[in-house]
Amino acid sequence: MVDQIVEKNSQIIFELNSHYHDVSERRQLFSKLFGYQVFENTDIKAPFNTDLGCHTFVKDHVFINKDCFFIDLGGIWIDDHVKLGPRVTLITANHQENPTKRDNLVTSSIHLEKGVWLGANVTVLPGVTVGENSIVGASSVITKDVPKNSVVVGSPAKKIRDIKFD
Repeated sequence: MVDQIVEKNSQIIFELNSHYHDVSERRQLFSKLFGYQVFENTDIKAPFNTDLGCHTFVKDHVFINKDCFFIDLGGIWIDDHVKLGPRVTLITANHQENPTKRDNLVTSSIHLEKGVWLGANVTVLPGVTVGENSIVGASSVITKDVPKNSVVVGSPAKKIRDIKFD
């Protein structure tokens, strides 16, 4: 079943990435890829890549920049007003540590709560929730949950301060 989804969605991804589409055409292609109508105020740029696509759930007023890559087998939830910089990678699958069991996949979902902003080239690992309004600095690797209203940076990312509300 997974192989059939990957095959079908590979065709959509090829169409999406092979030539220019305006925002409305992209939204329709992403709607086919995800399996539901993408919100009118959401903009996802190409090129884009994913393993499945149908385990990604994007809400309203979301902006996803170019060259993002989602491994969404474990599920990706992106809430309202989230912004992803270019080359963000969201990974929900891993392999077991034991060398004799490394063929076994372990999946765990990612949740980007309302108002999150991920800078360019951020990687989010399986099982992570990034709390509401938090900012993740460019090239950071998120290995554990981020508290709401936080600024985190680094690899692995560490909290450097709270969000300033002026």
